Amino acid sequence: MKVEKVVLTHVRVPLVEPFRISSGAVSEKDGIVIALYSEGLTGYGESSPMAGNFYSGDTPERSWEELCNVVVPALFGRTFEDPSDWNAALDKLPAGNFTKTGVETAFWDIFAQRQNKPLHQMLGGTAATVRSGLAVGLYDDLNDMLRTVDRYLADGYHRVKLKIEPGHDIDIVKAARKAFGNIPLYVDANGAYSLAHLDVFHALDDFDLMMFEQPFPGPALEDLAALQQEVRTPICLDESLDTADQLRRAIQLDSFRIANFKVQRIGGFHRALEMLHICSEHYIESWVGTMPELGIGQAQGAALASLDGFVFPTDVEASTRWFRDDIISPFLQVKNGNIELPTSPGLGYTIDGEKLLKYKVAARSFPS
Repeated sequence: MKVEKVVLTHVRVPLVEPFRISSGAVSEKDGIVIALYSEGLTGYGESSPMAGNFYSGDTPERSWEELCNVVVPALFGRTFEDPSDWNAALDKLPAGNFTKTGVETAFWDIFAQRQNKPLHQMLGGTAATVRSGLAVGLYDDLNDMLRTVDRYLADGYHRVKLKIEPGHDIDIVKAARKAFGNIPLYVDANGAYSLAHLDVFHALDDFDLMMFEQPFPGPALEDLAALQQEVRTPICLDESLDTADQLRRAIQLDSFRIANFKVQRIGGFHRALEMLHICSEHYIESWVGTMPELGIGQAQGAALASLDGFVFPTDVEASTRWFRDDIISPFLQVKNGNIELPTSPGLGYTIDGEKLLKYKVAARSFPS
């Protein structure tokens, strides 16, 4: 596959409601759409870090600069044969994982089209549908949180994830359990706690939760191991697992029981497949998370979630769950808690050119 042309489009789409976690909030979603042209085919990817630098060091502005000045110039005009080939080239470049993911996944889209296979089958998935789970951000008013959960449970989501932060944790879970009973439920702290908060997790241990997702900051693997020894509830790691080496170290330390892999955070599909294999070897259960991304990234997450090794419902939700609009057609839909995977070759969704223009922040083409 020779890279003949690349078009980058930075878009910004308004959210239905602010997305708030323990470290910050956003009311708009930035995404950089990568259109990669090769031998009559076009592959699409999305570089989708959160704005404001509150989830990771990657930001939309940083990814834009890296794509324009480092990644695309290094790959333009070159020929690649398979995933290991283009990933070897990407590995050598000084750019963040979110940046590389947009290009890495666009290659996979073309690769699947050339093989005349849907993306999920190209990745090794066999399921025709994937189970979706509901993620709910932080609210100032518990009643607003409960109304949100109640509204979306009607769509059949297979579990509910609640964001927590110090001072807003036990009360959130207690209210959800009182309102909804013994639904599949867990909490996500986005690294906001420490061993000083053991009493909180001992209390949460009594609510029969599926997992505690990322209770401590990413690097705190030793402390996470200590917490796992203190609680019955399985610890799930997200921000701690950026690389295969970090995953192996977390396994060695016994820091967790469940892994959440975000395609954006770990650098693309090739790394996700590698890390899923490591988890399978060590009997670590896994699932596919999202930022959330716009439609391209969400569709990619759903495709990855179709693989047998991902045993928990994905964070991928319907387009209208978070966004007032989307850049794909048709929108992602959740029916009876499930996402039906497309059967056409590649990504399986059309990229809406008019929507790209409507929400465009910046654009650049190679060659210019």
